[in-house]
Amino acid sequence: METVYSLKPLLAVLVSLVAVAFIVIPNQRPNVRESWTILAALAKFALVASMLPLILQGKSPAITLFAISPGISLALRVDYLGIIFGLSASFLWILTSFFSMGYVRSIPEHKQTRYFASFAICLSATMGIAFAANLFTLVIFYEILTIATYPLVIHRETPGAIFGGRKYLVYLLTGGVFLLFALALTYQLSGTVDFQAGGILPALTAKSSVIMLFTLFLLSFGVKSAIMPMHSWLPTAMVAPTPVSALLHAVAVVKAGVFGFARAIGFIIGPSMLHESGASGFLAALTAATILVASLIALRQDNLKARLAYSTVGHLSYIVLGLTLFSPSAWIGALLHIVNHAMMKITLFFCAGAIHVKTHCENVSQLNGIGRQMPLTMAAFAIASVGLAGIPPVNGFISKWYLVQGSYDAGQIVFVVILLLSGLLNAGYFFSIVVRAFFAPSDKFTRFDEASKLMIVPLVITAVLSLLMGIFPDRIPYFFQLASSAAQSVFGGGGL
Repeated sequence: METVYSLKPLLAVLVSLVAVAFIVIPNQRPNVRESWTILAALAKFALVASMLPLILQGKSPAITLFAISPGISLALRVDYLGIIFGLSASFLWILTSFFSMGYVRSIPEHKQTRYFASFAICLSATMGIAFAANLFTLVIFYEILTIATYPLVIHRETPGAIFGGRKYLVYLLTGGVFLLFALALTYQLSGTVDFQAGGILPALTAKSSVIMLFTLFLLSFGVKSAIMPMHSWLPTAMVAPTPVSALLHAVAVVKAGVFGFARAIGFIIGPSMLHESGASGFLAALTAATILVASLIALRQDNLKARLAYSTVGHLSYIVLGLTLFSPSAWIGALLHIVNHAMMKITLFFCAGAIHVKTHCENVSQLNGIGRQMPLTMAAFAIASVGLAGIPPVNGFISKWYLVQGSYDAGQIVFVVILLLSGLLNAGYFFSIVVRAFFAPSDKFTRFDEASKLMIVPLVITAVLSLLMGIFPDRIPYFFQLASSAAQSVFGGGGL
């Protein structure tokens, strides 16, 4: 890609950070505070979307803030991979902001100013990760995201929330230490930490060095990606408010982990070198085991958010599995699933939040007949469930199709079987909820309606988009083309 100077990547990072001041100052004026939240979200998405035409023309907006030493700088650059993550995260922040407004007003939640300010910082960090031009820049924003999310995890300040927050910090900061070691080793081996499609390690890099670097990346990005056995922080963090869970599972935190794997495998080590080292086979086996075990655990969860949490653990490993396979099709499927899973899973968490606000129900066993009183909510839940099971015409089918095709192309029939089996397990633990909601006799005699429009409209939008992205995968908004171009650059060595 041709590099062109642009302030837009920097502005996309800064806009929500600047908005924090305007969110915090009107502390006792929620309408003003939330107006600034929405304005910042819209401005961020507009900035990110405005770079899409340049990316589609093969041009890469970039800016270097300062250089620390030769090969290490604080720099931002938008490429095919970064715009995929940036577009999905910035768009979903808009919907999450509206949903959060309805949620915190309905509960009502305390310390709402801190809540919205932390959200804004998280999205700035997410954009920094998406648009990082090198590993040094990514590490900085990766750690900012970890710290900024902590106040959201402990938001309710109950003993369970404090425990979940501490566990979250211990796991993710420990992963951050390994990421610093990976940064140092990358610089020692390559003399640079700049991302380059196809990898930057010298051709004569020793196999032992490749395996060591891969191990450091696994112990760092593997934590945020919730690969077993590094996953237990994620279900524990479900004590947070539901919009925070949506942030953790769909918009930012866990997606930063799988995005980090994409950068490490495709732009630092290189798929060819990783494949030749044999390390990719270990990671593929680990993710395959995670997919199956997480799905089996999800089947046994009665708590709705816990079931969704273990579903996320499994689907994150779909993405990492695709990235480990030496196949462009698998990469396309993995990158599409970053977006598709985000759209479907945020729908489910929005639905869980709406159910909690109206009924205070948290368990699947309490949802008998709820679909007849909250038809829009449960219809959206059903659409997302179909997609996560990999059934057409919802978008989850598209990414899973390419993951299956990539597994076949790589000669890994065992992963084809695992992906198909996991689809059946997904259907088992999601469809049972849908059937219970619409067809089981209700044991509730209190009449209630849908949640507020601030909550219902976002979940309907994400459900409809999940459907449209499955029917028109190459048009909304060019995610298929972007994923194909990213995979082609990685396997063709076509630069950023």
